[in-house]
Amino acid sequence: MRPIWSGGISFGLIYIPVKLYNASRESTIDFDLLNKKNNHRIGYAKIDKETGAEVEDADIVRAFQYEKGLYVVVEEDELEKANPKRSKSIEIVTFAESKDLDPKFFEKPYFLEPEEPAERTYALLVEALKKTDKVGVAKYVLRDREHLALVRAEGDHLVLIQMRFAEEVLTEPDLNFPAAKKFEKEELETAINIIEQMSKPFTPERYKDTYRDEIMDLIKEKATHKKITARSSAPKATDVKDLMSKLKKSLQLAKSGK
Repeated sequence: MRPIWSGGISFGLIYIPVKLYNASRESTIDFDLLNKKNNHRIGYAKIDKETGAEVEDADIVRAFQYEKGLYVVVEEDELEKANPKRSKSIEIVTFAESKDLDPKFFEKPYFLEPEEPAERTYALLVEALKKTDKVGVAKYVLRDREHLALVRAEGDHLVLIQMRFAEEVLTEPDLNFPAAKKFEKEELETAINIIEQMSKPFTPERYKDTYRDEIMDLIKEKATHKKITARSSAPKATDVKDLMSKLKKSLQLAKSGK
């Protein structure tokens, strides 16, 4: 596996050289875009807006327009010169209880691997985080952008979870949330009982992307020139008149494990 970034973790006067690796991957179906008139593939070209000619990736540079029609081109190595310390550091600015961090700020996980000379210092940070049950809240620069992150110990290694800044999370959307409602005692008790019956320790391995398999089955069915049939019917909102009976049936299903 190739690292996507190299730099170091810093806290206080400590600097631990590390490499950053992806800890997740996309599992998607790659659809091609076709012209429906002739099934020819549709491509995406990067076009010079003045000449209309296609431009190769190697000839494309980034630039900032500081006045109308006037640009300053900025190369990758020049971006690092803006602040070499920050572009090469995952700077832990504070430590916090992991339970105090709201999951809606979490974005993407990465592995942190130590460079060989820093293995002992890296292991020390792992052990200290485990003993204190704390996580490091850090800032770092990746792909021309500053990110917020948490650094936590998992087993014998460190994981970095890229996070969203507060201004990137909508806290008060203009949506129609219901006001507090009153419920029959039996309704609430049955709902709570369903939750308790369906509760299990979280094990990620239990959950698979089954929708992807269903899409592949659909594609195979159509490829053999068969008529595609719906696998299920669309769900409907539970009628409040049937709420109690639906709750009781749901509880029976939960108890049976189906």
